[in-house]
Amino acid sequence: MTNTSTGHSDNVTIDDIVTTVVMARVTDFFGFFVYAIASALVFPRLFFPMFDPIMGTVISFAVFSLAFLARPFASFAGRYVERKIGRAGKITLALMILGSSTVAIGLLPSYDRIGIIAPILLAALRFAQGIGLGGAWDGITLQLKSAAPAGREGLYGMVPQLGGPIGFCVAASLFFVLTGFLTEEEFYTYGWRFAFFAVMAVNVVSLFARLRLLTANFGADETPLQSAPFLDMVRTQWRTVALSTFLPVASYALFHMVTVFPLSYTLLFTEYSMDRIILYELTGGVLACGAVVLSGVLADRYTKRRVLRVSVALIVPLCLTIYTLDTYPWIYIIFGFIVLGLAYGQSSSIVPKRFPLQYRYSGSALSVNLSWIFGAAFAPLCGMALAAYVGLWASALYLLSGALVTWITLRILDRQLDENGRIQADNGYP
Repeated sequence: MTNTSTGHSDNVTIDDIVTTVVMARVTDFFGFFVYAIASALVFPRLFFPMFDPIMGTVISFAVFSLAFLARPFASFAGRYVERKIGRAGKITLALMILGSSTVAIGLLPSYDRIGIIAPILLAALRFAQGIGLGGAWDGITLQLKSAAPAGREGLYGMVPQLGGPIGFCVAASLFFVLTGFLTEEEFYTYGWRFAFFAVMAVNVVSLFARLRLLTANFGADETPLQSAPFLDMVRTQWRTVALSTFLPVASYALFHMVTVFPLSYTLLFTEYSMDRIILYELTGGVLACGAVVLSGVLADRYTKRRVLRVSVALIVPLCLTIYTLDTYPWIYIIFGFIVLGLAYGQSSSIVPKRFPLQYRYSGSALSVNLSWIFGAAFAPLCGMALAAYVGLWASALYLLSGALVTWITLRILDRQLDENGRIQADNGYP
């Protein structure tokens, strides 16, 4: 990637932005997956011991979803906060809420110590994490995509997406070390708490990285993006919001169906050890990073929509391999991470430029938060409940339904683009 000067007074370059975006997204997803992995490994045992292990895991995943439900409210409230204290102030406040609630989770006494208050506090702090995550939307990724050189939009569009698999690898590595070097009693007594303290440390790094570039204008055709009137944005841009919401559903569902779902399922229903499954998932995470990069290369050569269409189609054979979780879980895990990388790499970079500039920041923020609700919030809950009480085939159908939503959205987008092409041709445009 070229080191292109932007002309800003701070002499910000594209490479500076790439570095900052990756750092910010890695730290976001690191905290995201620390909680997700703990939801599968730790919380059912320490906060929901009044239930059997299966039901405890299902309820743990229900609490996990609270953060996603909080994000749209945080995004809406963040508009008001931003007008009062500015975008930098809003981001600082949001990350403070996220960091303090994360540390508080690491300090929570278990159910055995304080009874029913423990899971109640866990749920409240998880909701607070969602407030922090929703308020921390900064729009930097939109500016990066807009500043991408011609013919390399796919490559630059995948850069923010690298934060997902890298963040997962960091979180999984931490739990791999903790479970490998501590006894089971040590891990469940205090070891898991170190992961949440680590999240606070990296959030500080993320804050300073974001603040440096929040006001930087490195795109040749854009000014720093501002919040638009919410009702006006929804009234005029609801179709684009809907497309942006549903297009990434398959990739967001994959996020949990190939990470925490197989982790919890294999620990509950197979004889595989915790560290072995985490090692499989670490291997898959590394391959997912490569698949994300590959998606950018392929997108610039064959278009983003074709790459996403192929990745969605690959979910069909992935669903057929879900039965290997009982015997050879690495097959489903490895294949799933590769499909995840291809799908996630371009899923969120197709639609945002369809928003007019004045609505791009607000429209993208709303769409991202809604996408996480429809695609990711309930994926581990539904996947685990269906697998445990109905069968693995039901979990496969759930994953397939996400692929169907994305496929239908792609077809609608194709139709709109074809219609726009015909209109341009009728009006003499090349």
